[in-house]
Amino acid sequence: MGGVTSPSRARLAISTLFLLVGLMVGSWAARIPGVRGQIGVDDAQWGLILLAAPVGTLTALVVVTRLIPRTGARLLAVIGAVSVVVVVPATTASEQVWVLCTFLLLQGVATGLIVTPMNALAVVVERAYKRRIMSSFHACFSLGQLAGAGIGAAAASLGVTPVQQLAPSGLVMLAAFIATQRFIPRDRPEPREVGTSAGAPVPKTRAVTPQLALLAAIALLSSISEGVAVQWSAQYGAVTVGAGAGIGALVFSSFSVAMTVSRVFGDRVVGRVGRIPFIRFSALTAATGMAVGLGVGTTWGAFVGFGLLGVGCACLVPTVIGLAGNQPGMSPGRGVATVSFGQWPAFLIGPPLIGALAGLTGLRVALGITVLAGLTVAVLAGRVREAHPAVNRA
Repeated sequence: MGGVTSPSRARLAISTLFLLVGLMVGSWAARIPGVRGQIGVDDAQWGLILLAAPVGTLTALVVVTRLIPRTGARLLAVIGAVSVVVVVPATTASEQVWVLCTFLLLQGVATGLIVTPMNALAVVVERAYKRRIMSSFHACFSLGQLAGAGIGAAAASLGVTPVQQLAPSGLVMLAAFIATQRFIPRDRPEPREVGTSAGAPVPKTRAVTPQLALLAAIALLSSISEGVAVQWSAQYGAVTVGAGAGIGALVFSSFSVAMTVSRVFGDRVVGRVGRIPFIRFSALTAATGMAVGLGVGTTWGAFVGFGLLGVGCACLVPTVIGLAGNQPGMSPGRGVATVSFGQWPAFLIGPPLIGALAGLTGLRVALGITVLAGLTVAVLAGRVREAHPAVNRA
């Protein structure tokens, strides 16, 4: 595994990657109505079109899981970063269904190419720092996402087309990436990852160990709750508790802000209490908050529930990634790739699952899935083991 000659510069480079992805994702999300208007489709058609992105992401994850032990994370991160800043703006220029589907597939591929490698590189930088900094990288993603959404909303209100907004944003992020890419750690596969050491055969580590499967399950459950909040929090506030569209949007905002602020300060808390107690505490915070909020069933209950869900979910995945990237006898890239692959279904099944349950029981009851997910994670945390002593507590 390659070293980190300047931890501070490496941290800047990886933070730029997270900011880049967050800004492009947030900008795209804010301009979806405009893109949809360009091609003129109804809700059912739009839902089918959007399936192209997760299919692309799954394809990329399969490729990354196989390649990253051989190539290291740096090469894939560079390819992914350039792909994101090119493909996302191009997607917004689509005016025909088949063109949009093609670019959404490519957008999913680009996102899948960069997310796992940049998290693996974040593990490498965290090792060099010898203290918890993983959540700070994810805070950069959240800040970028909020900034992208804000810029997108402002551009839409001024009548700027989606591509006119995202093309300059992509160029700015590309320039920032070019300025910092030389500081990205030059990681290398560990000898056992390629099967030899000094010419002698070395047993290969299993791609999926019991601990990695456990960590993937925790990431899956946490991401289901996060995806549910993104897709359904505004609807719950606006319709279920009858507060109106404006308040519904603020309910989602409370979740987003809680996530971002918690990620800014999360590393300090993890450093003080340790990863495993932190996972359990975070999961219980999310479950308790949603249980209280849903139980009360009022507007303030919606703010409390989704706000505490944001606090609880904010640093769960970053903490799990830190553990996955420090598995014994395994490169960070392979550990992170395995957990990312197990986490992926959350973004496909979570929101539709709530929709199906809401049709049977009502949205308020259906959102109880987030309570169940939090309690399950709290139980699973008792089986997680700290496997690598390389990073000391802050």
